[in-house]
Amino acid sequence: MSKIKLVVLNNINEFGTKVNNHLMKMNKVKSNYEVKIKSERFSNGEGKVAIKESVNGADLYIISDVGNYGISYMMHGKEHFMSPDEHFEDIKRVIAATSGHANKINVIMPLLYESRQHKRRGNESLDCAIALQELEKMGVDNIITFDAHDPSICNAIPRLPFENFYPTHCILEKIIENENIKDLLVISPDMGAMERARYYADMLGCDVGVFYKRRDLSKVVNGKNPIVEHMYMGANPKGKDVIIVDDMIASGNSMIDVAQELKEKGANKIYLVATFSLFTEGINNFIDAYEEGLFTKLYSTNLSYIPDDIKKLKWFDEVDISSYMALIINTIHKNDDIDSLWNGKKKIIDKVNAKKNGVL
Repeated sequence: MSKIKLVVLNNINEFGTKVNNHLMKMNKVKSNYEVKIKSERFSNGEGKVAIKESVNGADLYIISDVGNYGISYMMHGKEHFMSPDEHFEDIKRVIAATSGHANKINVIMPLLYESRQHKRRGNESLDCAIALQELEKMGVDNIITFDAHDPSICNAIPRLPFENFYPTHCILEKIIENENIKDLLVISPDMGAMERARYYADMLGCDVGVFYKRRDLSKVVNGKNPIVEHMYMGANPKGKDVIIVDDMIASGNSMIDVAQELKEKGANKIYLVATFSLFTEGINNFIDAYEEGLFTKLYSTNLSYIPDDIKKLKWFDEVDISSYMALIINTIHKNDDIDSLWNGKKKIIDKVNAKKNGVL
């Protein structure tokens, strides 16, 4: 069997090291799985990647966080922060640097590049599909991602494996461990997240509600139609603890608006849950919302970059997905049945019942 080799780009170093350590422990080996690479930037912004050790005949797992906005370099004498476009180009540089010597190339983008540009309206670019097809043409054998904004984007590469995993069970385990779950209501902030909210509600044995975003279709502000009203449909939230769940928080304004409306309807504690917390407009609106008592805690994963100063905030709870990632890599590498990676439902339900009965 070919050896596992991890190529961890510098935009996900800490997470990649954890994955490496979990793999070493799982396989009871002392040798490091990480491949040494050197990533450079010229002063005009162009980049270069060099692989510093042999990958001949290995199964490569290239891990990259295309959402990392905390890496900068000097370009034309000024500090420049790397964009998702640049991170994606570095993935392609790694593939090119292998010179075709690897046995298999697996690209792991926990946050799928251009995932929100997954469908086209009119004369728009279809960036996510184009990116996936680029990787296919470069000889990639497998794409691994988490909580894709629209999983049907896999139709852009029908002959290439596209594994879309969910951190739901990892997040639920931490919520069950930390919170009182006896009188809950799960809320979807919009119609698009309803399936995810229903799954959380099913696991927690509670009811579910949803907000419909009524938008002003006659205007476009910052590339989207502004929300005019959040219309609620579902069980009465009065006196209940509420979990608002979505795949990602961008600016977070919509989720905070939903929390405010639920508070006005008499909700008790409100917990925000998101796989990716991007904070595209900064963190101050969340700090203000917490101080106003609009939410109690935000649960989010370490699958994409979170600055250290945010991690230290008392209302932010990071869910570590590195052991799950290592298990995914190990399972795929051994050609084992990946269905087992999704079958954690019984374990969660048992924990929920134990917590409700005071056993856990």
